[in-house]
Amino acid sequence: MSVIDTTRTQDQLATALDGREIDAFAASLRGTLIRPGDDQYERARRVWNGMIDKRPGLIARCAGTADVVTAVRFAREAGLQVAVRGGGHNVAGNAVNDGGIVIDLSPMKGISVDSQRRLARAQGGVTWGDLDRETQVHGLATPGGEVSMTGIAGYTLSGGLGLLHRKWGLACDNLLSVEVVTADGDVVHASATKNPDLFWAVRGGGGNFGVVTWFEFQLHPLGPEVFSATTIYALDDALSIMRAWRDFTLHAPNEVTSQAVFWSLPAIPDFPEEMHGMPILITAGLYAGSVNDGERALAPLREFSEPVADLSGPTNYVDMQMSFDDFFPDGVQYYWKSLSLNALEDAMIDEIIDLARHRPSPDTLFALRHLGGAISEVAEDATAYGNRQAQYNLSLDATWRDPADNERNIAWVHGAWSDLRERLNAGVYLNFAGLGEENDLLARAGYGRNIERLRAVKRRYDPTNLFQGNINVAP
Repeated sequence: MSVIDTTRTQDQLATALDGREIDAFAASLRGTLIRPGDDQYERARRVWNGMIDKRPGLIARCAGTADVVTAVRFAREAGLQVAVRGGGHNVAGNAVNDGGIVIDLSPMKGISVDSQRRLARAQGGVTWGDLDRETQVHGLATPGGEVSMTGIAGYTLSGGLGLLHRKWGLACDNLLSVEVVTADGDVVHASATKNPDLFWAVRGGGGNFGVVTWFEFQLHPLGPEVFSATTIYALDDALSIMRAWRDFTLHAPNEVTSQAVFWSLPAIPDFPEEMHGMPILITAGLYAGSVNDGERALAPLREFSEPVADLSGPTNYVDMQMSFDDFFPDGVQYYWKSLSLNALEDAMIDEIIDLARHRPSPDTLFALRHLGGAISEVAEDATAYGNRQAQYNLSLDATWRDPADNERNIAWVHGAWSDLRERLNAGVYLNFAGLGEENDLLARAGYGRNIERLRAVKRRYDPTNLFQGNINVAP
């Protein structure tokens, strides 16, 4: 088999495919085929990250698995570059391409919950806000994204850090089965007992192996009310607070997942106007258990220094998962990179604080997430996800408004990230991979020693590398 040609431009697509072929393809879909010039095209080609400006030749908005099968077979036979779009953010911009076809799952919003068996099934266009709303009716949840507009698909396939990961592991650790449309257009079901090699690979290996149309998750009793800590401190106190937070994480129970976030105080009515833009350090956490136990366990996060504000307290789990949505709107410029840290020594804390003081824009945030717990209790080779023994994740989340500042913000974050990664020989979290510019480096740093096994699975299910709009594992 030959490798799929990904060099077609939009003009080449128009000349290579007879209009009747495209019309026949459109007629075969239950969903909608969108083409350049259609009224829906400009909106359909846009993703959440405003920096991404790609113009696909075709956008197939799929109504169900049968549409996905049809789209995959059409793309393969026509030799088109393929991008797969789920329901959410896609900060790296891989959900669209130039001149190829986008297989868009965003209309596929089906969800079913089995409260007795504590299972949820969800289609590939579902967001965490969609899924949490349905599972919380039954007082159940599964580890998911920290912003409700995050799609379950890409997030889960590349691991899935969140506010429950120390108690119940990554999103991919709670995956029980998947339905996948492979490069041949076959519908394959994978689980621990059925096609286990594929099931192993999709838990951390990204979208390299096909289009995942259905996900089945294990659910856990949680909510609807939980205790959440959000304490805002002045950045001037960061040195002592960060050391205290690091010490807190060394002894925190698995029920506690916490973060330390360097940011600027948002311009919201809750705070006086003169404080807007003030550099801050937030210590935040969620307790996966009762409200009373959570208030006691998270109390230290609220007592590191005199706070600027303390927004902690009992809250509805669904509301909490939506609490940061407004700070990450559509159309803003985003460039996010991450590192996996095995420890948080004093010198590293000093360096992170210094970087935080010189962030390239006030909207940019640095987040240190405490890992360990249930994540590191899973063997490194049990799933494709790498870096399970890391104790912290550092994400450098550059966010800014003016496209004229793109080059400056990207260069700053990439430089800081590259310097730290090289000195620490650090792993990475592939959901925060910038624009995926250094694919091979990211694949090695993200998959670790699992990469050769991933290549073997890739050769079996996608030998021509049809699905390469991701951190690609070439066959």
